[in-house]
Amino acid sequence: MYQEERLQGILQHMQQHHRISIEDICELFEVSRDTARRDIVKLEELGKILRTRGGAIWPTLNKEVSSYGDRLQSEPQIKQAIGRLAASLLKNGDYLFMDASTTVLHAAEHIRTEGHVLVTNSIDIAGILYERPGIDVHLLGGKVHPRHRFIYGARTLDMLRDYQADKLILGTSGITPDGITNPYEEEGYAMREMIQRADQVIVLADHTKFGMRQFFRVAGLESIDILITDREPEERMKEALLQHDINIMIAAI
Repeated sequence: MYQEERLQGILQHMQQHHRISIEDICELFEVSRDTARRDIVKLEELGKILRTRGGAIWPTLNKEVSSYGDRLQSEPQIKQAIGRLAASLLKNGDYLFMDASTTVLHAAEHIRTEGHVLVTNSIDIAGILYERPGIDVHLLGGKVHPRHRFIYGARTLDMLRDYQADKLILGTSGITPDGITNPYEEEGYAMREMIQRADQVIVLADHTKFGMRQFFRVAGLESIDILITDREPEERMKEALLQHDINIMIAAI
């Protein structure tokens, strides 16, 4: 087996188990300890793993952020299913917050209920719903992020402090037992303000978000009421969610 093939195999193993030892590599790929060490060094040089004594761990701080358009095209069937389930939880007359997540955008597309007052910092969600009969859209003011299409800043937070909602539908770039995170501090402040001003917080997170950490911690798990995803979380994550009495809902794909 060529080194490139082993490196791919090591990464696949770590995506599932989050760590690997020298002994694991020797056993899985039938190579010597020296070869296993060279593979670990190579992956560290490529920035794929963090080397530890006797092996490596999967980095949990994710620094790569795709553009809004790329994220919109990523896993569309999964996001559609999660968004559809989220929209089904709404009742006529609910006052809503919605953040600028691409998965939340799919929830907006599936809204069939009426009588909503919606507050959002997403120019795309506002664009989808502003002409929909029975939905009164309030687009927050502030500065527009050109790459990720959310509105942020001091004016955004000032406006949010004047509102209260029945439900918040919120996306996240990462979720761990420590809470939900976001790569952008400015967007994270708006998300946090929405959480504080909603009676019920519904978080949308596909399976790729579990175990991922981004730069800014938005809130702890105690802030979440419902989590909608497409797969059962792994045991440690599921236990942490259940300890906080979070209702885990699995969307049918």
